[in-house]
Amino acid sequence: MSFEFLITSLIVVLLPGTGVLYTLAIGLGRGFRASVAAAVGCTFGIVPHMLASIVGLAALLHASALAFQLIKYAGVAYLLYMAWSILRDGGALSVDEDKRAMSTWHTARTGTLINVLNPKLSLFFLAFLPQFVPATAAHPTAMMVGLALTFMVLTFIVFVGYGACAALARDYVVSRPPVMLWLRRSFAAAFGLLGLRLALADR
Repeated sequence: MSFEFLITSLIVVLLPGTGVLYTLAIGLGRGFRASVAAAVGCTFGIVPHMLASIVGLAALLHASALAFQLIKYAGVAYLLYMAWSILRDGGALSVDEDKRAMSTWHTARTGTLINVLNPKLSLFFLAFLPQFVPATAAHPTAMMVGLALTFMVLTFIVFVGYGACAALARDYVVSRPPVMLWLRRSFAAAFGLLGLRLALADR
């Protein structure tokens, strides 16, 4: 495993996306333990895309406009649902002092769905992983599995870090209603914009 792969993967994971936004929102709204559940869910949401890239199924998404569009718009609908969920009172990502509104299982499941319903991830890994597998590799599939697992570990570690930082700011946030309202609107707008960007995305 090359140093270049680790650095490139770390940069990709650190870039703000739906998983990062979700983990931050959960950390602010529900605390550190809930943010760990969100990180677990987002990490497991990567698994189908990595498997698809390894076995070549992502090539089908690239070749079939219908398959890509169906998955894409399912993802768009879910992101818009997340935006609405944040805005409504008592919503799943409500930044408030009630930690019971969303179970650990529900938190993890939502994080998983956010990443599963993003077809761009399959195409990303289809293009990303093979670049770090030498043409002379004796067992290229096994090497890609190792790279994929390493990427997942990095994702989990970074997301837990994001969640921890958000949880540290939680007391400040929940004691200031105007800040809470601004954050809810900001997260909702961010999910809405990500949904719009996905809707406009080409293969």
